[in-house]
Amino acid sequence: MNYNYCPKCGCGLIKRVVDDRKRTCCINAECDFVFWNNPVPVVAAIVEHDNKVLLARNSEWSEGKFALIAGYMEEGETPELAVIRELKEETNLDGKIASLCGHYMFEEKNQLMIIFHVKATGTIKLSPELAEAKHFSKDEITPWGSCTGQAMAEWLKKNR
Repeated sequence: MNYNYCPKCGCGLIKRVVDDRKRTCCINAECDFVFWNNPVPVVAAIVEHDNKVLLARNSEWSEGKFALIAGYMEEGETPELAVIRELKEETNLDGKIASLCGHYMFEEKNQLMIIFHVKATGTIKLSPELAEAKHFSKDEITPWGSCTGQAMAEWLKKNR
């Protein structure tokens, strides 16, 4: 999020050093606004379904680009509840968490990705958010360059 004016008092903003980092701060000496730009927690699932790994293509992505099922946590949710909800919302599948794969920084979007291995059952019915989903054998998957690809590479190494 980028601010043009202080959301507390409406004054202008400047960059100044706070806690050894340049931060966006209010120019008003009486206002204590500092934009901390904390990472946003996002969950993602390495989904096993029908004895294969299920990857999905977002509706906004080009053909052939597949990734993990992922989404934002909502207020009051644990990461575990969020990943199961996202799986259900996006694919209609029911999931059970098999393990926590780990957490990874997605620097480009300032997100903390919390990634789980999820075993899923049911019939796939995609939400409008997804253009397609495809099953892959573990040997067909080539991990990609982002943090979710790193998680996939680590998971494949342990599970091949």
